[in-house]
Amino acid sequence: MLSSEGSDSLSRSVRANAWTRSASVMEENMRKLFFTTGSPFARAVRIVLVERGLDFEREETYTTPSAEERAKVAPTLQVPTLVDGDMTLWDSAVIIDYLMSSYAGSPAPQGMAPLAADYVRATEGWHDKLVLATLQTFGVSTTTVSQLQWSGVPHEENGHAARCAIRNQHLLDWFEAQLVSADDGFVPGVVSAQDILLACLCHFIERRPLRLSWRSPARPRVESLVARMERRPSFQQEGALWWEPGVTYATVAEVEWASRKTIYGGPSFSDWSAQFTGSRQ
Repeated sequence: MLSSEGSDSLSRSVRANAWTRSASVMEENMRKLFFTTGSPFARAVRIVLVERGLDFEREETYTTPSAEERAKVAPTLQVPTLVDGDMTLWDSAVIIDYLMSSYAGSPAPQGMAPLAADYVRATEGWHDKLVLATLQTFGVSTTTVSQLQWSGVPHEENGHAARCAIRNQHLLDWFEAQLVSADDGFVPGVVSAQDILLACLCHFIERRPLRLSWRSPARPRVESLVARMERRPSFQQEGALWWEPGVTYATVAEVEWASRKTIYGGPSFSDWSAQFTGSRQ
């Protein structure tokens, strides 16, 4: 299991329409995120937390707990779920909207664009909401293929899953058309929630043996966006990890292997385990 992150800083600057918490209240009600390690939606939330400079306690599992355990966190039986003081929120879109609306931004990494001030722009609200909703569709389509795969149903052998895989290619072409340029994301001059979500979902595709791909010579803007996001400290801190049956992230060495393994290279888990075990004997 990955290690928890503590916090020495107990006060935060928030927007005028948000409340200010005292240090004692923050200590008593530490911000906490419940999530599964591999979820691309949870990773996007974690990245926004880091980009906003917000400390949080990690309640992390690498597999899905029982329905009874999940129900203690959220009635949807889903994560991520954020507990922030007396506020409990689930659904990644709601959580990211809350974080970007309630907390002021941190300085951008040197030479990099800052995180957008708003979840959606007042002047382009409907378009931004459409892109965000379409990214949610892309995410659900992708994770459906993944979940069916681990239930023994490859997408090539199931009509619904096959349609999800086909849908993804049309969605990726649409995203390519919505990106401003090869040097910008969905919103000029800043890193938007849309940029973060798209990059997280593309990383997820490359870290599961699902026989899916987002890369294409016809999508240079998507490729450029993903490459830019990979260079950001927040993406490196909250890195995407490979998963296949048997992976538990139980050791530092296993996490290191999972951080490097992609569909393009690296030994399978069984091969790596055999090599790692042999090297220790």
